[in-house]
Amino acid sequence: MAVAATPNATLPQIKGVKDVPYDELFVSGHRTCQGCESALVMRHMIKAAGPRTIVLGSTGCMYVANTTYYTTPWVVPWMHTQLGAAGSAALGTSAGLKVLMRKGKLPNEKINVIAFCGDGGGADMGLGAISATLTHKEYNSLILLYDNESYANTDIQLSSMTPYGAITTFSPTGKAKRLMHTRWKKNVPGMLAAGHPESRYIAAACAGYAVDLMNKIRRALEVGGPTFIHTIDPCPKGWDYHPQYSQELGHLAVETGIWPLYEVFDNKLNLTGPTRQIAEGRKKRKPVVEYLKRQGRFAHFTDEDVDHFQGEVDKMWEKWLIPGVIPFTIAEKDRALLRVDTTPLHEVKKPA
Repeated sequence: MAVAATPNATLPQIKGVKDVPYDELFVSGHRTCQGCESALVMRHMIKAAGPRTIVLGSTGCMYVANTTYYTTPWVVPWMHTQLGAAGSAALGTSAGLKVLMRKGKLPNEKINVIAFCGDGGGADMGLGAISATLTHKEYNSLILLYDNESYANTDIQLSSMTPYGAITTFSPTGKAKRLMHTRWKKNVPGMLAAGHPESRYIAAACAGYAVDLMNKIRRALEVGGPTFIHTIDPCPKGWDYHPQYSQELGHLAVETGIWPLYEVFDNKLNLTGPTRQIAEGRKKRKPVVEYLKRQGRFAHFTDEDVDHFQGEVDKMWEKWLIPGVIPFTIAEKDRALLRVDTTPLHEVKKPA
């Protein structure tokens, strides 16, 4: 479908599903797995960004499945880049566009640059390049890390995003050792928000909450400078569940508090969606067992394992300075000294 270009178009916030753009810019012809949430992230991402966008994809599921010989589902310009080079590709493309416009070889108009990467290419191998890109505030780009919690493209190997205790081909369960993987998941958006205060927009999202995700993408593209969004993407093959439950598992990841939704906009934190409702006491956080029991990768868990997982999530919500974002606790004697208010959000009195 041909889509007319709109020079210097702004991207207003989407108030509801009826406001979502109708045009499809990520179309049929890809070869993602049935129930692939990452494909839905790509669809929402480019719907939110619009036709004046260049998409850069590093090696991973969304590269291999979307580039069958001589074909691609992308209606917008698209380029492949190396596994750990999403940040470098975003920075180079943005800089190149800026030079071409300055020399008059391209019209001086707003062209979105989005580079996507998987958790292996972004949270592991590509983290340094992403960090470097976030330091160059004069170049506009968005880096989107789609996180299916493993190196799924190469047969479900362990990554730093793999949750505690999960089975992968590199962390099988067995009689001698039931839990091969005992590290907690790396907190990438929180790390980048704390380490790059000049990056104006960093967020955590989920395709199960489509309007929230698309609005975050639009804010990231409108604010200017280098920005970053991290999505959690249920994966039927890697997580071992029926493909029809991808959306439900995305919801459960958020509703159990395992994956908080938030944005850090100009150094101000804003919790969004059900995460805000949980923090304000308007919604009860679901027990993590409702999420774990739906996935074969946790089928070997004992009650003790579930209790440990629940305890770590509880700690994040009850002890961390900010749930899901800053994993620090403040000693009672230092709270006044550091001017830190640790009152839970649902106990804060709103001004009359």
